[in-house]
Amino acid sequence: MSQNFHFLTERERERERERMACFDRASPALKETLLKIYRAEKPIEMDQRLFEFGAVEYHIKSSASDPQYVYLSISTPLLSQEVSLARGISQGTAQTIKGIHSDMVELIEPAAEGYQLTLRLDFYKIPQGKESSKIITEIASIQAAILSCQLKDMLTNVTSQDTSQGMYKPIKLVYHPREPFFVVRQPEKTTAVFPMRFQEKTDVIIATAFFQELMDVGSSEAWVKVPLCAWSPIPPPELRGEQMEDLSTNGGFISFDILPRHVKGKRLDKTVWNLLNFYAFVKYHVKCTRGFIQRRMRKRLDNLVKVLHVASSEEDGYAIDPQGCGCIKSIISVPKPNNTVRRRCRNFTRKIKRMRCPIKIQGFRRFRRRWLTVPKFSSPFKYTKLD
Repeated sequence: MSQNFHFLTERERERERERMACFDRASPALKETLLKIYRAEKPIEMDQRLFEFGAVEYHIKSSASDPQYVYLSISTPLLSQEVSLARGISQGTAQTIKGIHSDMVELIEPAAEGYQLTLRLDFYKIPQGKESSKIITEIASIQAAILSCQLKDMLTNVTSQDTSQGMYKPIKLVYHPREPFFVVRQPEKTTAVFPMRFQEKTDVIIATAFFQELMDVGSSEAWVKVPLCAWSPIPPPELRGEQMEDLSTNGGFISFDILPRHVKGKRLDKTVWNLLNFYAFVKYHVKCTRGFIQRRMRKRLDNLVKVLHVASSEEDGYAIDPQGCGCIKSIISVPKPNNTVRRRCRNFTRKIKRMRCPIKIQGFRRFRRRWLTVPKFSSPFKYTKLD
């Protein structure tokens, strides 16, 4: 059976990261494919792989002879090299997945070769109507649940090996190859440190202003219950001893102090997901702020140009389009012709005729024949042509 490979374009990846910045856990491509199979009028034969942001791979397999079941295999990278998933997913992850509509989703063990997880979806048990879209959305967010469970296991399972010379060793997490962050587990709190890197200098300025405002707001009395935020242009003491390539930044370091009350009950899942998507949120904020500034600058420039062109536009019979861009003059309304306009047109027409037509003077030809005729001269010498 032929296999279909679907690769997301750069624009789709950027759009997906923006969705992740808004904490959308469901995979857009996986959700669209599952809905396509579920809403098909006839059973679909499918053996398709999807590759998404973060080196995530999905394998979807459905058979036209058995349309009741759809098999979904998931492969996701490790957040940390210190944790191995060679034996499959952890017990906590398995329990979390089994809790997602256990009557419709079945965990297959062992998983398919090359994948950490294989699920069998019973489409016959999914109810019709709007509820079906909600259930498939939850199924499409399983990869996010796997990542969250990995981080939860790292935060909760801290052994004596995590300490070095009386200090807790930072755990390096890589959700994206170019965006690692660190988690330091301590008895009283857990500190998450994000090295910030940007390509444009303007992005650094916008992000620095955002971090300073975030610190000011976080330290106010109205937000006393949120994790304490701190920004520094130099690495914090918790990252002492880490590799230089991980500490080389142009946007400084921002850290959050997570207290035990932030990881209790349902808050744990939300806190973990916010940490995983903090980079995407910052970049989305910088992108929106840069676009807002550019729009304001263009609008301000248009207003200034309109003021400068008011006088000249009125004299030349031009008007500025109030709905469009003021940088371009468009002929919208021309005043009715009056005596002054007619006179100007006649004068202009005469000038054109004088430039194009020859000058005629009465009696000039007779004067030229009499006084301006070139005389003919005859030479006494005769010349013989030489052959």
